[in-house]
Amino acid sequence: MSNQSVVAGVGLAGVMAHCGGSPVGAVELLVGAIASAPAAPEPYGALAELWRDRRPELQESLDGDGSLSAVVAQAYFLFLEGDMDDAVMALGSVTGARPDVAWGAAPWFGDARFLGAVSAQALAEACLRTLDYGHDLDTDEMRVRFAPWFHALEVVSACSPVPESLASMARLPRACGRYELAFALCDRADAVERVMWTAVARATTWRVMGNLDQAAAAFEDALTLDCANWSLYLDLADVRAEQGDFAAAARLAAQGLEHEPHEVLLRAAAAAYRTRLSGSSHDLKALIALAPELTNTTYRNLLIDYACAGPKLPRRLVAKARRIRNN
Repeated sequence: MSNQSVVAGVGLAGVMAHCGGSPVGAVELLVGAIASAPAAPEPYGALAELWRDRRPELQESLDGDGSLSAVVAQAYFLFLEGDMDDAVMALGSVTGARPDVAWGAAPWFGDARFLGAVSAQALAEACLRTLDYGHDLDTDEMRVRFAPWFHALEVVSACSPVPESLASMARLPRACGRYELAFALCDRADAVERVMWTAVARATTWRVMGNLDQAAAAFEDALTLDCANWSLYLDLADVRAEQGDFAAAARLAAQGLEHEPHEVLLRAAAAAYRTRLSGSSHDLKALIALAPELTNTTYRNLLIDYACAGPKLPRRLVAKARRIRNN
C-alpha cells in the first residue's frame, strides 16, 4: 500500500461496497484516497472491481452527477471501457477545478493503451478544460503536477500531429511557463501544415514572455494565413500599442473594421488609439459611449488609460472617462 490514507480509504470502501452499503459512497471514499495519493494503484484496482461487480447501480447513480468524485470515477470507468477521448476530457475538467491535486499521475493516464488511442482533438479539448477556472499554473509545484500532461502532449502530438489541435494543446504548457514545449508543439504543427491558429499560439506565447517584437511578427504571419480575420488585426494593434506605436495601432484597428465594422472591441480600440495619437475629443467621446459595452473591464480600462494620455484633451472629458475606469 502507498500510505495510511490510501489503506484506510480502500479498506472502508470495500466494506461499504460489499456489506450492503452504497456503491456511490464507496466511490467517494476511493476518490478521496486517489486525491491523497494520485499515483497509487490500489484505489483504481478497487474502482475496477466495483465497476465490474456493481456496474448497473453505478451507471444509474453517476449519470448526470457532476460532482468531483463522480467525474474522477467516470474518467477511469471510461478508460476501462476504451473510451479514451471522453476519459481525458473528464480528467481535464477535474484538473481545471482542482489543479492542486496531481490527477494526471493516475496510472491509467500514462498507460500505453490510453496514449496510443486518445485523439489529438480530445487531448486538446482536455487541455483547454484545465484552464477553465483561471488558476495560476505558472509555479514549480504546478509544473511538477502537470508533468504527466506534458508527457501526454509529447506522445500524442508525435503520433497525431493535427495542427489546430497542437495549437490548442500549446495553451497548457504556456500557462505553466513551459514555453519551450509550447513552441515545440507549434513547430511540430508547422511541419505538417502552416495554419493561422499555430501562428496565433506562437504569437501569444511570445507576448506572455514579454517579447513584443516576436509577438508582432507572429501575428503578422497569422494575418498572411487569414487576412480577413478581424480579431488578428485587433491582436496586432494591441501589441503595437504596447510597443508605443499608436499610429500603427490605429491603422490596424481601422483595417479590422473593414472586415467587421460593427465589432465593439474594434470600434473601442480604434477610438482609443486615435485619441492617444491625435488628442481627438470626438474619438474620446466615442470611446466613452462604447465603454458600457466592453465586458472585459481590464481591457476597457487599458483603452481608457491609453486614450486619456492623448495630447491636449479637455480636462472634463478626461475626468469623465476616468470615472468610468474607476467604477
